[in-house]
Amino acid sequence: MSNLVISADGHIDLPCLPTSLFVEGASKSMRARMPHAIERDNGQLWVTAKGTPLGLVGGMGSAGRRYEPGQIHRADRMAETGLYADQARGIMRTAIPALRIKDQERDGVVGEVIYGILGATSRLDDPEAATCMVKIYNDFAASEFARPYPDRFAMIGCLPIAEPEVAAEETRRCAELGLKGVEIPVSDAMMPLWRDDWQPLWHALDETGLPLHLHTIGGKVDLSWVRGPEDRLKWLATHMTGFQMTMASQLAAIIFSGALERHPRARVVIGESGLGWIPYVLERMDYEWEDQFQNLELKMKPSDYWHRQMFATFQLDEIGIVLLDRIGVENVMWGSDFPHPDGVWPDSQEFLATQLADLSPESRRKVVHDNAACVYGFPN
Repeated sequence: MSNLVISADGHIDLPCLPTSLFVEGASKSMRARMPHAIERDNGQLWVTAKGTPLGLVGGMGSAGRRYEPGQIHRADRMAETGLYADQARGIMRTAIPALRIKDQERDGVVGEVIYGILGATSRLDDPEAATCMVKIYNDFAASEFARPYPDRFAMIGCLPIAEPEVAAEETRRCAELGLKGVEIPVSDAMMPLWRDDWQPLWHALDETGLPLHLHTIGGKVDLSWVRGPEDRLKWLATHMTGFQMTMASQLAAIIFSGALERHPRARVVIGESGLGWIPYVLERMDYEWEDQFQNLELKMKPSDYWHRQMFATFQLDEIGIVLLDRIGVENVMWGSDFPHPDGVWPDSQEFLATQLADLSPESRRKVVHDNAACVYGFPN
């Protein structure tokens, strides 16, 4: 039995992209509205055209935080590999394909699904600029990054969400570029996914065969009660405990919208969502549908749509593995979350050995390889 491992959740974060990418990639009329880097006393900082900070150049994670030893154990572990030292010197290993492959080989990973700039566009406060920004990123992901290594990377294109028709148009363009999926940047401000207004996007997904992705970013951030460092730690611990489970509302919205009934070939991936909460949510949805919502257009139980068309990724979820039969072994894909400090790189093999010890070889292979190979077209 092969031990090949594919990570179905990795990231190229905005702070590690080339600082000239968006300005140089935009038309003359749009350049002044693009994110760019400015010099500060403590280093370069990514900012929007309106001056909103987007993170330190070479900073840690999607927020571009400064790495501080001793604050996060997993970040310290990654720092031991020289990752952050290299980023501080301008060597962005996560955004340089050949160096990223070396980091994946260090972790025993032969293929990787890569999400892009996540919710960065929502901070532009400029829908037209956001559309321009995601197009530039998608071009970079398809050509400059993935093209030399088609068997190693499955790049997920980013979508603008201000207008579903524009999102549909970009979905078709992503398919033409050779990207392997598209992602909606989840936010509290976005139009709910149960709305029929999203029909143009669902039609585009049906036409192209690209899976739709929603990556967990957690619930609404409210710091109004935080008064100092100790309060912030308590708030952050609370936020980190539940951030993956906020995806339950998106899962329900998609299924109850009827989109999967109307588009049985569409596939949806909820990224870094964890697993353990899913059986309860499916059970709850089935109960509510049978009790009072059978006038919706669903012809099957909500859980049937999950098993037919949806997937979830996880990096560390022992209770989810215990409940794998209820979730569906074909509906689960493992991912390291590289290079985020909530992930398990460069120790993925040790985490997998512990979490999956009780799985059969066939089930283990599905979770760590075969399911992702099927969804994204990696070599078997």
